[in-house]
Amino acid sequence: MDLPRNPTRAVRIGTVTIGDGNPIAVQSMTATHTRNIDATVAQINDLVAAGADVVRVAVDSKKDAEALQEISRQVTANLAVDLQENYRLAEVVAPHVSKIRYNPGHLYHHEREKPWQDKVRFIAQVAVDHDCAIRVGVNCGSVDPAKKDKYAADDSISPMLESALDHCEFLDSLDFTRYVVSLKDSDPQQVIEVNRRFAEQRPDVPLHLGVTEAGLPPDGVIKTRIAFEQLISRGIGDTIRVSLTVPNDRKHEEIEAGRQILADIAAGRVRTVVDFGMDSLNIISCPSCSRVENEAFIELAEQVKEMTSYAKDHAITIAVMGCRVNGPGETDDADLGLWCAPNFVNLKKGPESLGTYPYDEILDRLRQELDAIIAERSAAPTA
Repeated sequence: MDLPRNPTRAVRIGTVTIGDGNPIAVQSMTATHTRNIDATVAQINDLVAAGADVVRVAVDSKKDAEALQEISRQVTANLAVDLQENYRLAEVVAPHVSKIRYNPGHLYHHEREKPWQDKVRFIAQVAVDHDCAIRVGVNCGSVDPAKKDKYAADDSISPMLESALDHCEFLDSLDFTRYVVSLKDSDPQQVIEVNRRFAEQRPDVPLHLGVTEAGLPPDGVIKTRIAFEQLISRGIGDTIRVSLTVPNDRKHEEIEAGRQILADIAAGRVRTVVDFGMDSLNIISCPSCSRVENEAFIELAEQVKEMTSYAKDHAITIAVMGCRVNGPGETDDADLGLWCAPNFVNLKKGPESLGTYPYDEILDRLRQELDAIIAERSAAPTA
């Protein structure tokens, strides 16, 4: 069947063009350490062999940037760079990639006294100078603090939406229109709503779809499928990523899952379940990527899922995050959160820190807190 498509403008990313009715592109991200050039090249090639149209690589330091320069020489993939706090690395990596991704919420981590507009102006000029596209990557767990403070604590959509629209308007004012926007949340329903609202206001801007921290398969695939089916069936979405917590040698599963979801939607094989995880235990975990400081994080996420299965009928959210970038902020909205450092795991209850624990002790400590939440809610009077 022919899918309806929003009339978004065309944005070229290397040899791939998204928007303007072009096929929906499928993306993934490397999970190897970027400075490990051989391993990163091998993984990029594996992803391309699986059908990746664009492959994203994280760069957190000048050493990462130097490695990326050599990586780009050895691969033919359309590379996107994921800038984190240090936006100035854009000028170092731009000659070697086709797209620059920045997070509006992370622009505040460096040069705090400088307006975000100055930083975006810098990134946009770098993109022009080096023939790069840009992705404005808005994420529920790292929203522009100035936007977040304007809205109620239980309204996560409005700050994301306002941040994305403001950045679009500013890029337009610079006559830079070669950009894509993503608005991601770990809740499929939030992803559906925020992208629907954005598409109503800016139907011209191509959208990159994804459910962040979707978690382990098969649950992570199901959550993502729910959001994609609802959005793509309405003509919303020009490129996608399925973000799964999987070992390095299984990253290709993200591409395979994305291709299968697109094929199913095109064939009319659309499911009707749209409330996954709303009334039951919900494990969210970030996709494995090069920022993970201890690969035991992936095994820990699997152990958490297995250990907590006894609580499957309780509406409790547990977040397992693999690094300092996603961990501190993106566990705040979970009932219980774990974010993994190299040698220990931080345990949180909502935004409250409960301490740090060795990897071999964290499961028992997590069970204690989970049992306490279940007992507390069971004892609470019903309305």
